Order: sequence, then structure tokens, then C-alpha cells
Amino acid sequence: MFKVKLSSSVTLLTTVFFIGTFWLSSSSVVFGKGGTETVVKGNVEMGKKVYESRCAICHNSKGDGNGAIGIVEKGEVGDHAWSIYPRDFTTAVFKFRSTPTGCLPAAQDLEHIISNGILRSGMPSHHDLSNQDIASVVEYLKTFSPRWQEEQSTEGWQTGITCKSIIAVKPKWVGSADSVNKGEALFNKMKCLECHGKEGKGDGPKSQTIKDDAERPILPFNFTKGALKRGSTPENIYMTFTTGLDGSGMPSYGDSLNEEERWNLVSYTLKLMKNVK
Repeated sequence: MFKVKLSSSVTLLTTVFFIGTFWLSSSSVVFGKGGTETVVKGNVEMGKKVYESRCAICHNSKGDGNGAIGIVEKGEVGDHAWSIYPRDFTTAVFKFRSTPTGCLPAAQDLEHIISNGILRSGMPSHHDLSNQDIASVVEYLKTFSPRWQEEQSTEGWQTGITCKSIIAVKPKWVGSADSVNKGEALFNKMKCLECHGKEGKGDGPKSQTIKDDAERPILPFNFTKGALKRGSTPENIYMTFTTGLDGSGMPSYGDSLNEEERWNLVSYTLKLMKNVK
């Protein structure tokens, strides 16, 4: 069961039911003021209808990301051309997850993206969809890849991974001068500057050669301009350092850095973004 805080008065619980290796459905329980509750169940057929009307134009009816829109955004930085493509659901590889690298996302991860969209990516929000519509789309997305049947919610594609959602709790010292200095040392030690550049502008020596899993050129993020796609809170940044962005060139530091070190790296990232002094 997954628990998501939607607002001060609404909490969403998502429960997953399995029989053997076949995914049947998910349901959401929405608690409103006064403790009233409504069960919202995801339905594959309903999800297909919503997907075809809202999602297929970009992601294609086959879920392979080759919809009629094609490239959703493109541009050039120096001599480097880049493009943003719709997500290919047939691989079941997702960047923005609360689960460790190599894992399928939790249901609430997908629900959050469908509802809120992704900044600077061409993925719009769908706040007008009901909780049932969103839960149903999530169910339908799972039909595009066998990973959802082959892997249980607590097992990843790599041996020994436990795919439980990670919760980020920010220490009070994040953003302090001491933490920023330690984070800068880690930024250099982990060779982040090779991609993101010494000043975090995305112009490191390897920035022109990075490709994603589909062999498409991608750009390291420029921390000095604009909001991060996942969100720019310290917790969002920590989640990226912890889970990585699967399918891209951004690795997870969940094994190579301890929790304190990752938070120090968050502090330095906030400085590059001019969110702390």
C-alpha cells in the first residue's frame, strides 16, 4: 500500500493486488474532510480510453513514444543539437521515481507525473482528470511492457535490489556554508563537473558526447538556469542523487555516497542554482 499526501485534507492510498504474476488492478482510497472515504479503482479499459484521447498523440497507441507529435522539443547549445522525445513505455524505464535505480516506479510516482506533468519537457499536467481516470491510465501503461508482470513490486532487474519507495527527510543543516563546502568537494570528487561543468552550466568536457539508452544525444542540466524537471526543492534534488535518472546519463549515488554526503551535494547544487549563498 502506498500513501500520498495530496493536500492538507486529502490523502491517497494505493493498493496493488496480484494473482500469480498477473496484475489485476490498483485502487485508490481518497480520504476527505471528516474522515469520509471513497474507493477509486483503476480499470485497464477505462485507462485505454483516456490514454487514446490524451496520451497517444505523443506516446503512440503502441506506447513506444513514436506518436504523431514526434519530437516535443528541440534546440541547440553551441554546436550540440538536442531533442526531447515522448517516453517509450515499452521499455518500462522511467527517470522520475521514488524507487532505487533499476526498479519500476511506484504507482504514486506515475500518478504524480500524469497529474502534474514534467517541467521543461513537453509533458503537460492533467489536473482535470479524476483520481479514477489517473489510476486507470497507470493500469493501462503497465500493459505495454512485460516488466510489470515479470517483476514484483519489491524486486528490481538487478539481483539484491529492494524496490521500496525512498523518503527524503531534509536535515536542518542543508544549505549551510559547511555543507556547501563539503558538497563542492564531492562535486569534484565524483566528477560531476565532467558533464555539468565547473560552474554547473552543463558545459563540461563530456557534455557534447552524452547519449541516453536509445543512443540519442542529451544535455547535462544547466543548474544556473530555470527549474529542474523533477522540481527544485532540496528533497527533489536529493531523490535524483539517490535514485538516478534511469535511461539517461545521470547515475544513482545511492551506493557510492552515504546519506549525509548526498545531502551535502544537494547543498552545493542549491548554491549553483543561487538558492543559497
